[in-house]
Amino acid sequence: MPRIVIVGAGLSGMTTAHYLVTSLSDAGKEAEILLLEADAVPGGKMRTIRQDGFSMEWGPNGFLTNKPHGMELVKDLGLGGRLARSSDLARKRFILSGGKLHRLPETPPAFFRSQLLSLSGRLRILWEPFASGPPAGVDESLGEFARRRLGPEALEKLIDPMVTGIFAGDPDTMSLRSCFPVIYDLERKYGGLVRGMLGVRKERAKQGVKGEMSAGPGGVLMSFDHGVQTLTDALAERLSEGLHLNVSVDRIERHGEAYVLSMSSGGKREEMAANVVVIATPAYAAAGIVSPLDGALSELLAGIPYSPITVAALGYGKATMGNPLDGFGFLIPRGEKRKILGALWDSSVFPNRAPEGKALLRVMVGGVRAPALAALPEADLLSIVRKELGEIMGISGEPVLAKTFFHDRGIPQYLVGHGKRLERIDGRLAGLPGLHLNSNAYRGIALNDCVRESRATAERIARTL
Repeated sequence: MPRIVIVGAGLSGMTTAHYLVTSLSDAGKEAEILLLEADAVPGGKMRTIRQDGFSMEWGPNGFLTNKPHGMELVKDLGLGGRLARSSDLARKRFILSGGKLHRLPETPPAFFRSQLLSLSGRLRILWEPFASGPPAGVDESLGEFARRRLGPEALEKLIDPMVTGIFAGDPDTMSLRSCFPVIYDLERKYGGLVRGMLGVRKERAKQGVKGEMSAGPGGVLMSFDHGVQTLTDALAERLSEGLHLNVSVDRIERHGEAYVLSMSSGGKREEMAANVVVIATPAYAAAGIVSPLDGALSELLAGIPYSPITVAALGYGKATMGNPLDGFGFLIPRGEKRKILGALWDSSVFPNRAPEGKALLRVMVGGVRAPALAALPEADLLSIVRKELGEIMGISGEPVLAKTFFHDRGIPQYLVGHGKRLERIDGRLAGLPGLHLNSNAYRGIALNDCVRESRATAERIARTL
């Protein structure tokens, strides 16, 4: 019986294993599937920390229903009854501008009433249908795209905070095509963003799809009754027979037709042969593992940078806050010169995240904008966060809970040239049959993207096994 080894039991690794079981069964094939995880717990960054009645997300907050992949996995695992839908407040998002929080307008009428952008900034966006087209053969940065189509003020107050909120990155270094392929394709298919939105609306009407289009991310934000870890716990339970924790794989070599993995477990060195290997670790870890096998592949993987990020979770008594937290939270443009990147009002979005009478916020610090701040000692970082919240939101009360979660290499950065890098990676993999790479470092960082890529990886393996 062939052996398939998956290195890394985060969301991508476990979802790959889940769909492998399904795909092999559908094809009438059998294989031994092993999941090796270096940490003491599976799930990667999808971890929910519970303390004093609060549920704090270590990393992701949930997933959107604007793509089907997450909901399909939820259905497969029988978790539909445990879904938690975000409140309607999740639609109210804010941007800090001129020291004040402005609601991000969702519709054209709201946009032109908003004071977030100056009149000239709003008029420049009106001119978007007449903006020049994309440069041929150029992997355009998000910053270049925004200046070309929307103007510098829209870049500063809309695009920059959006990129900060998703990637904790810099729009002038990030690839439009790799970060936001839908927007990239929309411009090329319809000739612009406004034309694209009108075209999509017309297509949706033909298909009988109802619902108002907006400038927001689309879909409904979903989580679970006990936080996002509910999903990875369910996967770990289903895959428990082949899941091995505290097993650190540090190198892989090829011996004949087989791959041989070298690993450590409980202080002991071991080796294991496999017919198929899926490396579902971050790119920097994958680079070290494949180094003895293919130095060029290792260099390509090591060249994918990550932004450091610290999540500071603060719980308050609602009566002491002086702020209603009536929304999803806020993001901060670079030009505001603040030390935090933004804040999520978690208990407004998902009321079950805090006990009755309490509120929970999560504040993001660091990113490529201020990497040194993310690595500060907890007491210093919390002092900065509380000062910023006081000045921005008027919160002066003492928190009843304060914790920080530091991610030294938190979010992969899809820089300009990322697509070409993936082509070169695929070229190296073509010479290594049976070796696969699958994580959020390559073709999408969100949960839906990870599930889509994991399913595709599993089906590709099942076809070739």
